[in-house]
Amino acid sequence: MLFGLLAVSIALLAGDPVDAALESFRRLEAYSVTLRAESDKTEVIRYFYRKPGYIRMEFEEPHRGAVLVYDPVEREVVLRPFRFLQSFKMRLDPEDSLIRSSRGHTVDESSIGALLDNVSELREDGSLDVLREEDADGKSALLVEVRGRGGREVDGVNLYRLWLDHETGLPVKVEAYDAGGRLVERVRMESLVVDPEFPPDFFSLD
Repeated sequence: MLFGLLAVSIALLAGDPVDAALESFRRLEAYSVTLRAESDKTEVIRYFYRKPGYIRMEFEEPHRGAVLVYDPVEREVVLRPFRFLQSFKMRLDPEDSLIRSSRGHTVDESSIGALLDNVSELREDGSLDVLREEDADGKSALLVEVRGRGGREVDGVNLYRLWLDHETGLPVKVEAYDAGGRLVERVRMESLVVDPEFPPDFFSLD
């Protein structure tokens, strides 16, 4: 375990921290996290992920009590919108507008891996700056900035600020800005656990 932590820290400091974060995501099989997203409104979601892309979201704000699961094989979302009526479920396409995020993201675009892919794409025709080490919600993290050249945007974002956790190599806080310098979204990733054990039927509501 100690060797793994040292390897992650060395990779973040010595090489390209975005590549190191992508490699950390490639190595994991699953994770759980509480997402606290702030844009035009606040969203708080308990989020669970297992490769190759199974997702479970338990909503705390807004729509408290709603639960959503996504099956990447069937490409189907099952939504249980009411905690007090667990027998009522809706089967939806992942691109259904009813279940898009406040920024228009679909369920299958919601993982840390999808975020890092966007960051990597922006970096390809832009710049990456390693700024400093900071405390991010109690975790030791490396702050990096990725900016698109000439105002270029990926998914409406020209600048990503990422706080990469030294322990996991993964982001624990992200800020996204458009080409005009306006904050598009701030996301805190709290209580991140890599490779937790899930019950066999955890990603099903049937």
